[in-house]
Amino acid sequence: MDTSIFQGKTAAYFTLGCKLNFSETSTFGRLLQELGVRTAEKGEQADICLVNTCTVTEMASRKCRQAIHRLVRQHPNAFVVVTGCYAQLEPQAVSHIEGVDLVLGSNEKARLVQFLAEEWGRDVACPAPYYTQKTKDITSFAPSCSRGNRTRYFLKVQDGCDYFCTYCAIPYARGFSRNPTIASLVEQARQAADEGGKEIVLTGVNIGDFGKTTGEHFIDLVKALDEVEGISRYRISSLEPDLLSDELIDFCAHSRAFMPHFHIPLQSGSDEVLRLMHRHYDSRLFVEKIQHIKQAMPHAFIGVDVMVGCRGETPECFEQTFSLLQQLPVSQLHVFPYSERPGTAALRIPYVVSEEEKKRRSKLLLDLSYQKTEAFYAQHIGQQAEVLMEKATRGRAMHGFTRNYVRVELPPQLASPELDNQIVAVRLLEPPKLGGRASQADTEPRALRCELI
Repeated sequence: MDTSIFQGKTAAYFTLGCKLNFSETSTFGRLLQELGVRTAEKGEQADICLVNTCTVTEMASRKCRQAIHRLVRQHPNAFVVVTGCYAQLEPQAVSHIEGVDLVLGSNEKARLVQFLAEEWGRDVACPAPYYTQKTKDITSFAPSCSRGNRTRYFLKVQDGCDYFCTYCAIPYARGFSRNPTIASLVEQARQAADEGGKEIVLTGVNIGDFGKTTGEHFIDLVKALDEVEGISRYRISSLEPDLLSDELIDFCAHSRAFMPHFHIPLQSGSDEVLRLMHRHYDSRLFVEKIQHIKQAMPHAFIGVDVMVGCRGETPECFEQTFSLLQQLPVSQLHVFPYSERPGTAALRIPYVVSEEEKKRRSKLLLDLSYQKTEAFYAQHIGQQAEVLMEKATRGRAMHGFTRNYVRVELPPQLASPELDNQIVAVRLLEPPKLGGRASQADTEPRALRCELI
């Protein structure tokens, strides 16, 4: 494989979807950088464009197509590679998009550099060549531990899913559950520490299912990572309720580095809907897990995924979900309107919720989320906390997160590049006054102000 063709070239990257996708894109960028490829500056023409796609909803798929068209217009002479979940599920459709030069599925993206070296320079017609495997044949695991232009590292510990919930197309896009060894992940964490990293987010599709490939267990991975010197903080991106063990909760409560911060998908508070979804738990188990976390870590931040308007969600079922979430001491809701995905079993469920009703239900839950996040943040005003500061993005204040994921912003007069990636002691203050409440479509919490101690 001749990699000399990459020397002096520039690349532009665009990622849609989850933290796992962002982690993988960062790793792709690092691999190409090691071969002499520089990330293109804003407004600069790129030689390579890489789009890492998502297909969790129809809206996500549409955004993927829009992003590809936009990059092709902005970089008309670039070699355009499309990978990720949308590329896996609909490779032919992607290959017919004008300007796309190469489409790689979930099994093939692990060999991105090889495919790029082989295909670049060839005369590419439309449709572009695409390479994908059937779901049962997706077996590769592309390691990823990178931060890209961020402060925090994202460590991919698992890929794929065996659950096949009726509404979800991700198992078809990502394949079955698989993972690397604990030893290899510990080594990647050590490398991140050697590079100056202080916080690592564990990512994956269903990370609580870790161990299917190696016969190991997620709790053992957590204990091993906790011993890596130099890493001050770990966050677990998302854990299914049935895979969130009491042992893990208790370990995190007394851990050196695992933060009091959990993200747990509920999807529905109705047991009838959970059965229709083929989820692996009921609402009682979910409540027990929330209560256990709050008993062990009273100030823990708990984010919850909720899907609204799925097939079978009658008004009574939605009321059960809303009532349950109203009562639970959770901190934030991530609300997703149900989206029909071709080939999923949910299409056989007869009761259909209108788009108008989905919007109404989403608004109710987003309002509830806003109230819960505001109340959670208010509990911390006036307190001291440790914050890992992150460099400011264009046009925004320097910010960071406390151990329990309260977002804070540092006034511009106190901000300094030297504070980036530093854990500093602050006092939490009230957020700045706004002319009105935040957008209902914005599920991000309103940051507290802080002052250095």
